[in-house]
Amino acid sequence: METGSRPFRFGVNVWSARSASEWAEKALRIEELGYQVFTVPDHLTDFLAPFPALVSAAAASARLRIGTNVLNNDLRHPVLLAREAATVDFLSDGRLQLGLGAGSMRAEYEEAGLNFDRGALRVARLAEAVAIIKRLLGGETVTFTGNHYRVANHTIAPLPVQRPHPPILIGGNGRQLLALAAREADIVGLGGITFGNRGAPPADLSGWRVAAVDERIKLIREAAGEERYAQLEIHALLQGVIVTNDRRRAAEELRVRWPQLTAEEILQAPYVLIGTLEEISAGLCARRQRWGISGYTVQEPYMEAFAPVVVELAGT
Repeated sequence: METGSRPFRFGVNVWSARSASEWAEKALRIEELGYQVFTVPDHLTDFLAPFPALVSAAAASARLRIGTNVLNNDLRHPVLLAREAATVDFLSDGRLQLGLGAGSMRAEYEEAGLNFDRGALRVARLAEAVAIIKRLLGGETVTFTGNHYRVANHTIAPLPVQRPHPPILIGGNGRQLLALAAREADIVGLGGITFGNRGAPPADLSGWRVAAVDERIKLIREAAGEERYAQLEIHALLQGVIVTNDRRRAAEELRVRWPQLTAEEILQAPYVLIGTLEEISAGLCARRQRWGISGYTVQEPYMEAFAPVVVELAGT
């Protein structure tokens, strides 16, 4: 299937809950609104731990796919990650979408007593981890010797329901990471944000500009090759949805939050949607035509506002 004609697929990134019943209610509401995927982030803050949270969401819903968006590779050894991912897929009857990333928040590394290495080194570790994880999820007995990981004659059980493995999303913004995603993932996740000063605020949003998105899509296409690129889902993590009759005014107000971007750059970016429901729907179709983006995950606070667009476009 050509990337630009792939049907739309929508999810919600859910952060936390005050109780188990509230968590289950969120999963049911997301399913009721027509979303297809329930995802959780992976940060060392007051968010629920990803894998038990996903098992709970799957148990509460009938058909939602569940996923990580995205796991910090440096917080888990790939053998343990593969084992947990396989078990979650097994317990959810084959509904897991495994999202992986190279880590980006320096403060979290410092809190956990981990070295925050330069980006190229974190991506290199992720590349080795992905190779190990895919082989283990595929049922192989794995022996691997790399620069960062060593595995000796290991296999996992139970195996995941989905074969050869649950869909893998690799997400971020850096060029090396996106090239890795193009070569190894089923879903390439565009984040658009780079944290400056080696993982500290403020965030660099230059990746939101149209030319930067064009460049990244070209990079992904070249790294994947035409045959593989046609099979990829291109995905974007939305940072905001504003339903309004005055797009320009809303974009100008957002410049307080994102001062490095002009109002026009905010309106054109794939990471925030502004306008009437009709304008937002048309904008999504235009972005799919230009960049092949067919998968979107909205942050939890915007899921109700975005739901009418989901009902209109999901699966089309």
